[in-house]
Amino acid sequence: MNEHRPTAGGTIIMISGIDTGIGKTVATGLLARWLYDGGRRVITMKMVQTGCANLSEDIVRHRELTGVPLQEEDAVGLTCPYVFPVPCSPHLAARLAGCRIEPQVIVEHARQLAEQYEYVLVEGAGGLFVPLNEAELLIDLPAAQQWPVMLVTSPRLGSINHTLAALEALEHRNIRLQGLIYNLADAPDTDPRIVDDSRHLFARRLQDMKRDERLCDLPAVACTPSYCVDFSSLFD
Repeated sequence: MNEHRPTAGGTIIMISGIDTGIGKTVATGLLARWLYDGGRRVITMKMVQTGCANLSEDIVRHRELTGVPLQEEDAVGLTCPYVFPVPCSPHLAARLAGCRIEPQVIVEHARQLAEQYEYVLVEGAGGLFVPLNEAELLIDLPAAQQWPVMLVTSPRLGSINHTLAALEALEHRNIRLQGLIYNLADAPDTDPRIVDDSRHLFARRLQDMKRDERLCDLPAVACTPSYCVDFSSLFD
């Protein structure tokens, strides 16, 4: 796997989505499982968790899907530097908690993990344009750090607009698209003609971006620790 490698040593990849509730957490956990089963040293992060107290519930879900116990890095907060109780946008949740999210803190946590792991998968919060604070958006972070992004989408109503807008935003900011994850479990009752048409449209846009075949399906089945997905199409 010949990917961008930051100075810390490991490869840091951000997993974002076209919206909230699109399947980023499941995609992150399953990707970690695929890398882990392939003999890679991998750990996941959640850059900020809202609507939660103490330990990030998304980190717990990552570990379940990877098939590993909670790690020492989880216990000390290294894998989720910001956890807020109010379920709202990160910038507001932080303000209500009397705090301000500092992107550099997230970066430093990721770099520390990259010193010990081959892959660090950083799950975002919501979509690319979610504000982290009053001045900085989530998309500013991978742009500044040159982190490649995996984008999670689905065949749900409205996903074409949101997906094409997100792809254009990544391209405009010169952010490397690692791949597109097409979450079929997000809309299990969607007309199959819509599912096929949306996938074809996304594949064509990836071709325009010179990211041919960087598309992976998450089948519409129940996700358990024994559930496996082959993500090899998203890697060189």
